[in-house]
Amino acid sequence: MKYLLTEEQKMIVDICRQIVKDRIIPVRAEMDEKEIFPWEIKSNFMFKRILIANRGEIAIRIIRACRELGIESVSAYSTADKNSIHTKLSDKSICIGSPPPAKSYLNIDNIITAAQVTGCDAIHPGYGFLAENSRFVDICNQNNLIFIGPPTEVISLAGNKSKAIEVMKKNKIPVIPGSSGNVNRIKTALKLSRRLGYPVIIKASFGGGGKGMRICNNKKDIKTHFPLAKSESESSFGNGEVYIEKYISKLRHIEFQIIADNYGNIVCVGERECSIQRRHQKLIEEAPAVNLPAKTSRLMREFAVRAARAI
Repeated sequence: MKYLLTEEQKMIVDICRQIVKDRIIPVRAEMDEKEIFPWEIKSNFMFKRILIANRGEIAIRIIRACRELGIESVSAYSTADKNSIHTKLSDKSICIGSPPPAKSYLNIDNIITAAQVTGCDAIHPGYGFLAENSRFVDICNQNNLIFIGPPTEVISLAGNKSKAIEVMKKNKIPVIPGSSGNVNRIKTALKLSRRLGYPVIIKASFGGGGKGMRICNNKKDIKTHFPLAKSESESSFGNGEVYIEKYISKLRHIEFQIIADNYGNIVCVGERECSIQRRHQKLIEEAPAVNLPAKTSRLMREFAVRAARAI
């Protein structure tokens, strides 16, 4: 089978070879499968079937990767997603509960049972839902299921954004001014917001994808939005903890991607522009980011790797 590689894909292939300490072979526009993956991927892979504990576009990407690696995929779905496309593309599918996320995609018992019933060796959480839940990782291990993602201690820290920010501060990595840890009471939120200066933004400590976020321009907004943010965080991520940061209205949202393995190797593979958003949800991602000075890019890559090592 032949693969046509983009320039970014060529770079990632080379980086992956460095991580596994394989010899570097010059990449071409068209390469054989064995040239891209110098290790055996179809016969000696560590597992043969995985459960995808997510839905939609996220699940579809994972299904596509499984097919390329010769791994069977099982889609987990709620009753509301029964006819979603990811359930049709996977090798198998299984219902894990009713529409509310707390009763399906956040229901650990149902997901573990689904993996066992379908004979899966591993669970891929995608992102969001249980992807940053360290308790879920522990339960997977207890049930002899491989969690495809970071180990418990890394997720415990990186998944809790308010704690991760504190680690960044200790390692002299710049962060946006905000609360030291979670904010549990409106009174505390008002006091902190007055010190930071409005506007501020309330964020879910275990969140992502724009869920549990509220911009506050004054005291009235804090009183109105604080309980709403906590409630949305609880329903979306199974945890209602939130923190507060100074809100920056005119900015660019640029993400720096890293690859890390089990042996301490960490590489930043580049950046992507994610500034075009609606309701804090990214609509378009472009790589590499345009009009980003080379000096700034190099500095941010260094910080990205330092941040990963700190965690």
